[in-house]
Amino acid sequence: MNDQKTLESPTIDRAQFGLAAVLAVVGIYTIVDARGLNVGFGDPIGPRVFPYIIGTAMIVLAVLLAIATARGDVPQAEEGEDVDLTTPPDWLTVGKLVAILVLNLLFVNVVGWAITGALLFAGCAWALGSRTLFRDLVVGVVLSVASWYFFYSGLGVPLDPGILDGIL
Repeated sequence: MNDQKTLESPTIDRAQFGLAAVLAVVGIYTIVDARGLNVGFGDPIGPRVFPYIIGTAMIVLAVLLAIATARGDVPQAEEGEDVDLTTPPDWLTVGKLVAILVLNLLFVNVVGWAITGALLFAGCAWALGSRTLFRDLVVGVVLSVASWYFFYSGLGVPLDPGILDGIL
């Protein structure tokens, strides 16, 4: 009987080093970019403080992730309570959603948010399995018109009304 324990080398997930590098680069960029913000006179905190905090936190997290990865820590796979991990992804649904989003991007400046927002909602509901097109269109119209008015009146951000200019 052989009671010797074999030492296993830790499994290193090299993709995590890439994630740590990207996190560090974004943190450094955030700090460098914050230096260009205008600081008003008499403002004790100023607009630079929060980007400095966020950028520093990102760099610290990147270093901690790199250390954990070098030690051999690997993320645990999602067990998925209601997801069957053995089934392949539904690329048809993903393709439908991408097509709907691209069409929305192409037509939002021409037709306007109120119409394309309604079509976006109804199209995404259809792609995800809804079979009640009329109800989805009605809900989409209510949501898109309400969000248009919220942005325009509530936040002061003018969304393009498109062909409904003068009606909304």
